[in-house]
Amino acid sequence: MNLLTEFSAYLQSLDRSPATVRGYLTDLSVFTRWLESQGTSNLANLTAADLRFYRQHLLDHSASPQTINRKLAALAAFGSWAAQTGILSANPALNIKSVGTMPQAPKWLDKKQRASLIQAAKDDLQKARLRYPRLWVLRLRDATAVTLLLNTGLRVSELANLKLGDLLLTERKSTLTVRAGKGTKQRVLPLNKDARAMLEQWLAVRPQISDDALFVGQRGERLQVRSVQCAVSRLAELAGLQDVTPHICRHSFAKALLDSGVTLEKVATLLGHESLDTTRLYITPGEKDLELAVGLLDQN
Repeated sequence: MNLLTEFSAYLQSLDRSPATVRGYLTDLSVFTRWLESQGTSNLANLTAADLRFYRQHLLDHSASPQTINRKLAALAAFGSWAAQTGILSANPALNIKSVGTMPQAPKWLDKKQRASLIQAAKDDLQKARLRYPRLWVLRLRDATAVTLLLNTGLRVSELANLKLGDLLLTERKSTLTVRAGKGTKQRVLPLNKDARAMLEQWLAVRPQISDDALFVGQRGERLQVRSVQCAVSRLAELAGLQDVTPHICRHSFAKALLDSGVTLEKVATLLGHESLDTTRLYITPGEKDLELAVGLLDQN
């Protein structure tokens, strides 16, 4: 068993998400190939000098600070494990500084863009009812998924994993329980009237299958993340929007709440963030925020 395989097993034993494990292994594989180009490929002899040279190599090739720091984080995690197991005498990444960067605001849709996306979903649904009745149920599913993403801030994986039992729709209460959240954490989200209305429409026509998945595919299978991504992209294109993803819908939900005066702590809870520092990214001014700020000069 090679070191990367052993490291992968270690990460899985810590219940790291599959995406995290894949990301670390990919970054380590790229680093290993770079080591080979330098005349060595032995991670068991990794030194702080190797990491400093690698950081400079990435800087020289115009890698973004975020990319460099992500790769350094993967190497730091490997170094920590290797030191614990005695493969290395110490973690060589301990004193390696990350690359400084100005905080960048996440991409999000403003109020007008969110409205355009929802209207595109409604128009698409109406068109399907009139022209493609066989596709109408799937179009309703897509419109419901997009509405949920914009009004709950769900991660795309969380949405795809929702079950019928996660919904609570009564006269007095409408909630959604996220059981497959990041880090296996659960949270309960209140549903606004728009999200509830779309869910009720979807539940009325949802195919009756043995699987208890809330959203299902064309053949009755559990909806896949890729299908959600394609649905968001297709409806965004109809709305005249570019490069819209489920994660941008999540960012848009957070930004809309903060702009409406909702506290950072409440937004963090709704998003399922462990740290307020993660949520603070949404306070970072976006391009339009800065344009509005400079525009105030014209009023003086």
